[in-house]
Amino acid sequence: MSKKVLIIEDDQLIQRMYEKIFTFEKFEVVLAANGQEGLELARTVSPTIILLDVMMPVMNGIEVLEKLKLDPATKAIPVIMLSNLAGENDIETALSKGAVKYIIKSEYDPKQIADMVEEITAGYTRNDVPSTS
Repeated sequence: MSKKVLIIEDDQLIQRMYEKIFTFEKFEVVLAANGQEGLELARTVSPTIILLDVMMPVMNGIEVLEKLKLDPATKAIPVIMLSNLAGENDIETALSKGAVKYIIKSEYDPKQIADMVEEITAGYTRNDVPSTS
């Protein structure tokens, strides 16, 4: 099963940086430049995991997260929030609305973020395996 990451990020430089590292890590990468596009892609490409930037034009990451979690087609997809904002309120809000993790971009390099995504997707795929007991 190939792992697919949907990266919803309006900064093209950051988008390309993540695209490179995730491609290297054998993920199929799907890119969205804004929240609206990200929501549509989440429904159509069924990603394994979503990386979601908080600060974006059109619709911010928190609004996108809310809509993803309300939609039966996308609510089970794990979402990692990415931000340069380290505000406690933002972090609590994102986690309370269903994000599995909140990462401050400046505190990690792309490889570390890819490793975290790898861990989370491994956990999620393991949980999907029916127990034999």
